[in-house]
Amino acid sequence: MPQTKFNTVRDFLRYAVSEFRKNNLFFGHGTTNAYDEAVCLILQSLHLPIDQLEPYLDAQLLDEEKSLILARIKQRVEERIPLPYITNEAFLQGYSFYVDKRVIIPRSFIAEIILNDKLMPWIEHPELVHSALDLCTGNGSLATIMADYFYDAEVVASDISDDALEVAKMNFKRNQVSEQITLLKSDLFNELEDYQGQFDLIVTNPPYVDKRRMLSLADEYKFEPGLALAGGESGLELVEAILHEAKYYLSEFGVLIVEMGDNRFELEELYPDLPFTWLETISGDGVVFVLTRADLADYFD
Repeated sequence: MPQTKFNTVRDFLRYAVSEFRKNNLFFGHGTTNAYDEAVCLILQSLHLPIDQLEPYLDAQLLDEEKSLILARIKQRVEERIPLPYITNEAFLQGYSFYVDKRVIIPRSFIAEIILNDKLMPWIEHPELVHSALDLCTGNGSLATIMADYFYDAEVVASDISDDALEVAKMNFKRNQVSEQITLLKSDLFNELEDYQGQFDLIVTNPPYVDKRRMLSLADEYKFEPGLALAGGESGLELVEAILHEAKYYLSEFGVLIVEMGDNRFELEELYPDLPFTWLETISGDGVVFVLTRADLADYFD
């Protein structure tokens, strides 16, 4: 790393982009390219809004600011640590979340689906959701967004990991939704017996990476907890368990939203007559499906 002749944000931005491209970093934790990653690293390090680069490009940096940015660029390049673990902050659909290596970094498509009103065919108005569950809540990002969007709902956020629950609690406080959310430790539905028949909405982004892909993940993903990624031999083990159990916890007109990996066709082959509705997203489609309680009850009864 240079002993720096850099002075402005523009200087450090150019250097970071060059370093990231030269070292073939992998991007998938909030950004998709070297430029966006460099912008986020610099603006977060300077405590500036991450969507306002232009006003600050020619700002002169203090020595301690230069040192911090250079150290973070070095850490990102040499250790391949995902940027949100370096800054302890991740963003999802405009919400800010605390993250560290105890939890997966938020990137769920379900957030976009909720906030862009893609559930209107099943849930016409937010106030119609009185009780909701974020199963496998992890960092708590989806539960946070649900509590904010479905403003009349009581939200339950559950996870098998004590570490995840601790981080989720921090994020509920950070986003001022703690009073709406109940945190529970549970292995899928095992500890949720008291909520049978109650949830108008269940969302879940369970671990879904299959065994083969777990062995070939980019270095950056290996910093995330394996418990939050590994979905068994096929990647569908938890998805299948959720399909079999969800009907018992949904209300009469309840809706299940599940995010999974790229094995949509394998799932459809396993359940050929189950009427999955696959939702489109800006970043891609075919990884989030919707089923109603009636769909599940008809199929699994």
